[in-house]
Amino acid sequence: MRYLFLFIFLVGLPALLHASDIDTIQNKDVVIQFEKPLQNVARGISDIYPEIKADLEDTFKWQIDFRPTIILIKDNKTFQEQVSSGLIVAVAIPQRDLIIIDNSKMKVRPFSLETTLKHELCHLMLHRYIKEENLPRWLNEGISQWVSGGIPEMIMEEKKDVFKQAVVSERLMSLRALRDGFPGDEISLVLAYEESKSIVEYIIGEYGADGMQSVLGRLKDGDNIDAAILKGLSISHERLEKDWHEYLRRRITWLTYVSNNIYTILFSLGGLATIYGFIRFLIRKRNYRDEEDEDDISRLE
Repeated sequence: MRYLFLFIFLVGLPALLHASDIDTIQNKDVVIQFEKPLQNVARGISDIYPEIKADLEDTFKWQIDFRPTIILIKDNKTFQEQVSSGLIVAVAIPQRDLIIIDNSKMKVRPFSLETTLKHELCHLMLHRYIKEENLPRWLNEGISQWVSGGIPEMIMEEKKDVFKQAVVSERLMSLRALRDGFPGDEISLVLAYEESKSIVEYIIGEYGADGMQSVLGRLKDGDNIDAAILKGLSISHERLEKDWHEYLRRRITWLTYVSNNIYTILFSLGGLATIYGFIRFLIRKRNYRDEEDEDDISRLE
């Protein structure tokens, strides 16, 4: 999906950037290109960018020594013409230090320009210091969600229970399967984002932010993910994943899942009971008619 985004934007961006209604704000740290009706939004990004940049540098102890270009798109339809999923609200393209944001979604909870920009800038920073072949997609997305307060770059809608369902039914996707990319269908895509967030939160919870930073440092030095986890956390990739699964199974059981969804379940059961009652009514009504027909026949005889 990452390469598809790159190809599409390399082809589609010239038409956007040379349109007559495109304007630019730039300084030594950032370039912001936007449709003219978004001038105030662009100025707001220019104001908050230094703080976001400083926060990421403080968190990771890495310098953002590049000047990203941020493109704001006013119309959702224009943005969606460039991406492969209607759930996506922003895209980072590391090969060009580029961030594209669908501004129409920035007022849809939980998105905001600040959290979205922080998420996408984190993607660019990770790719700046870690070779792409050493940076698993799950780690890239998990870290970016962690620094932006758990906010992904996609709309989860009403699919927030997908992760819990996968845990209790033991249908989590393996981290190996999420190394190079995420699935295309919406349910699996949501699950991939949720798993990425969960494993990163688990690592930080068990090994601390220093443990996570140690893994990232190993990746930065050229190690692959297996070696980075082993050296940074003193545990194998496989053992880490098993421990994470065991942690999730203790935390998310069928009992907790049912209790958290009791109203939905009761509503569903109520609906089934209504359907069952209606079917019984139809059967009894039919049987009553059959009995009447038999009585009529008996009287005729």
